[in-house]
Amino acid sequence: MAIASKGSRRIVVDGQAYRWAVRSRPTYTQGLGAPLAFAVQQVGAGEGQILHVVAAAARPDHWLGEPVATIAPAQVAAAIRLGLEAGWTPAAPGSAFELRLLAQ
Repeated sequence: MAIASKGSRRIVVDGQAYRWAVRSRPTYTQGLGAPLAFAVQQVGAGEGQILHVVAAAARPDHWLGEPVATIAPAQVAAAIRLGLEAGWTPAAPGSAFELRLLAQ
């Protein structure tokens, strides 16, 4: 399944274009403080593999007082590079590749 253009952002990393998106509203578990997650897909990859990135902290709009994370384009670019190093193949079909970021 491709990431929709509406609600996603475009980013270019090392000459390749990608789209990334964070859910507009938290899931129930994210509302309880589960880590923030976002998805990345290569532009033009069609049904290519999606990178599912799980951050080290909760969403800013969660319901409890846990530490929160916000995602900036620089962090998305770093996650894309880490995913590629870890074996993510954005042009190949397949199930989502999960990348978990550690607390710093």
